[in-house]
Amino acid sequence: MTAGDPITPATVAPASYAEAVRALTERGRFGIRLGLGRTRALLRELGDPQLAFRGALIGGTNGKGSVLALVSSVLRAAGKRAGETPKPHLVSYRERMQIAGVPIDPATFARLVADVLPVAARVARRHGDPTEFELLTAMIYRWFADERVDLAVVEVGLGGRLDATHAWDGGVAAITNVDLDHMDRLGDTIRAIAREKAAIIERGDVAVTGASGEALEIIARRARRLRVSLTVATPAPLVGWDRDGIVVELPRLGATRVGLRGRHQAANVAVADAVLDALEAAGIAATTPEERRAGFAAARWPGRLELLDIDGRDVLLDGAHNPAGAAALAVALDDLRPHLRGGRPTLVTASMADKDVDGVVRALATAAALRGARIVATSLDAPRALDAASIAAIWRRILPGSDPLVVPRPESALDAALAQGDGPVVVAGSLYLVGAARAHLVVDPLLRDPDEGSEEAPR
Repeated sequence: MTAGDPITPATVAPASYAEAVRALTERGRFGIRLGLGRTRALLRELGDPQLAFRGALIGGTNGKGSVLALVSSVLRAAGKRAGETPKPHLVSYRERMQIAGVPIDPATFARLVADVLPVAARVARRHGDPTEFELLTAMIYRWFADERVDLAVVEVGLGGRLDATHAWDGGVAAITNVDLDHMDRLGDTIRAIAREKAAIIERGDVAVTGASGEALEIIARRARRLRVSLTVATPAPLVGWDRDGIVVELPRLGATRVGLRGRHQAANVAVADAVLDALEAAGIAATTPEERRAGFAAARWPGRLELLDIDGRDVLLDGAHNPAGAAALAVALDDLRPHLRGGRPTLVTASMADKDVDGVVRALATAAALRGARIVATSLDAPRALDAASIAAIWRRILPGSDPLVVPRPESALDAALAQGDGPVVVAGSLYLVGAARAHLVVDPLLRDPDEGSEEAPR
């Protein structure tokens, strides 16, 4: 901080991890403001750390996180120290910044926040206040550079062209698919949204996409104009599935086990395999067939069709916060039901008030695996949360006879579900609910954040 800088909440260094998280998340008041000017200015002030490493930038409407999880798992199997940016976080904010699958430690997180806050104050004078995501992106790139990662695998936040992550060009650009989403910011047609996402392809890149139709036309046109090699990855043939994942047929690998559940992962693993080819073609990282098989089999994506064993009970966690996600969950439940323990199932569900809860309920109700299930409606500790009684009323209206149990607190709802019978428990309807469930049910020392006031100031 320079002598002339005012002492404000934006520039005072946090004294603990908890204060660092608050200082960062308070910038949520600046909302979502697409544009690269603020992020580029932040990075310039930090010495352009994003130039210190290469890797893959992954955009698209759906499947970005799954592709990141699959690619990262293979890189770990190959012994690579890859920077990873899974999001959103479920239990700890630190989940958003990982190297080789290990989240950043609390002290380093607090130090990085302390480093970027005064930089943000200087940038704000000319470019306006950086948003929470812009600051987080700058912190991530700074940390990856400080740690000298072998490469990075970064998930685009929103769109592509003007997303903060796009201040970095790693050499490989991947676009999973394109669908109608965030239309208020990206455009109201597939073609318009595809143009926003295709913009992450830069001259000199190697590009991959799983898109089809008119979206593929836009992406291919961008690649041709920039003379970029583009691989179109079509879904891998699905060979089979069980409680631990799926088996697909991949070029050069043959029958390959994938540790992520759901038949939709056949499309994501095809994109991930092509991204690994692109990383090798770009001279960034090479992986052997054996490493790919091991990595795909070991891949995990917490909270997305994640199956837990809780004292002999099957507990399946999945966000499923929109009708499309709920429809995919319904299909997956019917596929998985023969492989789960017997007994009457129980669904624990919650939602935010601004979601299409009717659509989610109708989609989940199509699952044969949930016929006759107990329904436990609960509520989330969040400003936009829908109360448990309203969720129960929607279930009664759409599925007469369901008679949901209303339990206001998620932890109590989970305990109530586990106390009833011996059948599988499905937790779905919101990633906030999944996060609360994981925090309640899973003991993970890496995600245990320090208690307020228990830390020394960051050095």
